[in-house]
Amino acid sequence: MPNHSVQSFRVFVATWNVGGKSPHSSLNLDNFLQVNNQSDIYVLGFQEIVPLNAGNVLVIEDNEPAAKWLTLINQSLNKSHSVASRGLKSAPSFSSSLFFQKPSLKKVSKTFRTESKRRLKTCNCTPELEKKNCKEFCFGCQQSNVSEDDYSSEDDEDLPGNFDMADMTIRTSQMKYGLVASKQMVGIFVTVWMRKELVPYVGHLRISCISRGIMGCLGNKGCISVSMSFHQTNFCLICSHLASGEKEGDELRRNSDVTEIIRNTQFPKICRTPSSRVPEKILDHDRVIWFGDLNYRIALSYSDTRKLLEQNDWDTLLDKDQLKIEKDAGRVFRGWKEGKIYFAPTYKYSYNSDVYAGETIETKNKRRTPAWCDRILWHGNGIQQLSYIRGESRFSDHRPVCAMFLVDVEVVEGGLRRKLSGSNMKVGVEELLPFTRK
Repeated sequence: MPNHSVQSFRVFVATWNVGGKSPHSSLNLDNFLQVNNQSDIYVLGFQEIVPLNAGNVLVIEDNEPAAKWLTLINQSLNKSHSVASRGLKSAPSFSSSLFFQKPSLKKVSKTFRTESKRRLKTCNCTPELEKKNCKEFCFGCQQSNVSEDDYSSEDDEDLPGNFDMADMTIRTSQMKYGLVASKQMVGIFVTVWMRKELVPYVGHLRISCISRGIMGCLGNKGCISVSMSFHQTNFCLICSHLASGEKEGDELRRNSDVTEIIRNTQFPKICRTPSSRVPEKILDHDRVIWFGDLNYRIALSYSDTRKLLEQNDWDTLLDKDQLKIEKDAGRVFRGWKEGKIYFAPTYKYSYNSDVYAGETIETKNKRRTPAWCDRILWHGNGIQQLSYIRGESRFSDHRPVCAMFLVDVEVVEGGLRRKLSGSNMKVGVEELLPFTRK
């Protein structure tokens, strides 16, 4: 019988409602991704990557902004590995060329998965393990049913004539991080990146989308969930955008969204082994992380909230946070954990400003009370949160929120031997100062 051990991996999780704005090519994500404090796995969720208008919700979603976000993420994560070495001093910028070419999400995701997809297996066990220890250790399954549509809803297209595939092959072979998964549903977009040497230990990749928007069935609200096994531990990663509104009772709609997402998310059964541990429901996974614009507000008037903000009285404000109230009462996220919040409310800001929008809007029905809409929670053992902070980008009317986790993973002895990226010690806030509010 093979021996198992537990190894810890650094997992960076971020959520950002970008307010329907498409990123420009000069947007630098280095601070957002904390590239100076590198992780093993990056899990990134966006909301409102496109305006939530009738065209995007009812007709066809716009994939161009998602392609741009992927390009910018790659640019930051693989910065020191992005220059081709073919006797040239420097290579033309892939991101720049994409921005000029009106990028396709499918083309971009295919490019960044050139290396990782070749390494990605649908089964985590060796043939020897499968034969000898099938019942207990085998993660064997039929060919993965994750299609290209689980990365993009576009039809396949040839790359444009001026797209230098030879150059890109060299660059992808030099990438430090590979794209494991990406999926868009209207304005919700989730993407998972991983150190290239870890990708072969990913299996059973499945994606599920739940729509909770207009009439309870359209994709302007809802979630995208990613299920995957990593070594012998299974993960579920949920990016959601819940019901909006700050009227009394709107929190119950958000509670309902969470309940329906947990109840209705069903990952396809792909493993033939009768005793397979491949989970089909969210809470069946070993490690679950839920992130997104959960839209819970502060149960106070605008004026009372502003007074407490001016006094930096976080504790009193948090006592009125709807998510905390509903969670403590057992009405939502029962059994889930969230780190202590030490940062200011993340919504709603005036664009390109550090001023809350309510300070510049006189019309009461358009004014929004500041709130911690953007959150990260987790479920299951073997997850230690190292940091929980907000970023200070002025790009949208929300501030991004990021968490660093140390996650335990069960590994079969003789498998991957690795060095952790950085120390297992708790990350101090001072290490994250370039990203946090000073």
